[in-house]
Amino acid sequence: MSTLRVTAERLVILEHPNADALELAQVGLYRAVVAKGVYRTGDHAVYIPEQAVLPDELIDELGLTGKLAGGAANRVKAVRLRGELSQGIVCRPAALSDTDLVGAAERGEDFAELLGIVKWRPPVPTSMSGEVISAPDLLPWVDIENLKRHPDVFEPGEPVVLTEKLHGSCCLVTYTAATGEVQVSSKGIGAQGLALIEDERNLYWRAVRAYDIPAVAARLAERLGAERIGIFGEVFGEGVQDLTYGVCARTDRPGYAAFDVSAVVDGQLNWLPAAELLDGELPLVSELWRGPFDADTVLAYAQGKETHSGRELHLREGVVVRPVVERWSPLLGGRAIAKVVSDAYLTRKGGTEYE
Repeated sequence: MSTLRVTAERLVILEHPNADALELAQVGLYRAVVAKGVYRTGDHAVYIPEQAVLPDELIDELGLTGKLAGGAANRVKAVRLRGELSQGIVCRPAALSDTDLVGAAERGEDFAELLGIVKWRPPVPTSMSGEVISAPDLLPWVDIENLKRHPDVFEPGEPVVLTEKLHGSCCLVTYTAATGEVQVSSKGIGAQGLALIEDERNLYWRAVRAYDIPAVAARLAERLGAERIGIFGEVFGEGVQDLTYGVCARTDRPGYAAFDVSAVVDGQLNWLPAAELLDGELPLVSELWRGPFDADTVLAYAQGKETHSGRELHLREGVVVRPVVERWSPLLGGRAIAKVVSDAYLTRKGGTEYE
């Protein structure tokens, strides 16, 4: 999931092709449907992104009672309004009526706490939970930000690679060379500095043992001279999420595809290309394209059918884009890596979002 930030943004107002009383307010590459005439290009307003959970008072103020997602009808979710995808909410809350939104935008001020907005956390099914222990040496995964919110992460023409984003659950494996210790966690549990105690009923441990990931990590540690190795992959199939890729994780071994590797060498954390290091060792996410960065190309590849099964069984969740040569992003304050989620995925019915 992306980081939740509620910020002031400069708007670009576009015509809604199917509604005389509506317009589209563009923030970065996101577009949100707004009432016509409320905003003009160059105006500043507050942007509340998807997966934000709003307090009742703000929902009532914005006239959104009963119109948001979730059992409590309080979660922002992408919707289609008169045929156009609307992602997030553009507004000017009364609590910020005296705020200089232009200055706040320049400072990157976050209004989430002031407005009582929190990030939605998906439920954790029993098969993905378990007893945990403190794991200070666990190599965690990162929150990947959405390219639509941060379109300037990559320079035009910068060599990048696009891989398919699979709809499953992130499995973290950390191998410590000196002791042979293996720590397994999910993204959400790992973010708390915790690892799962081994249990044959646990989804992540089932995948780790089924694909012999510790042995792969041990070989990689020896090859790189690494103190610790992190292997990050997606576990998927029926019983994990609503998109299954033709795998029944309930009865068979879970589907698994590695997408990233990290290594601690001489005390320094390095992110390394999984495709180069794990080819022939583990299943990998599909590479869809590589070439000079162009936002329109990335957005186009995010749509369509999945390729991992080789049978186009259902829609594609989206894509992950990263530079061919790993680098730091001053804009993100971390790795230069971003995602784009497909329109069809965002608006599908009955979808699951377990972390």
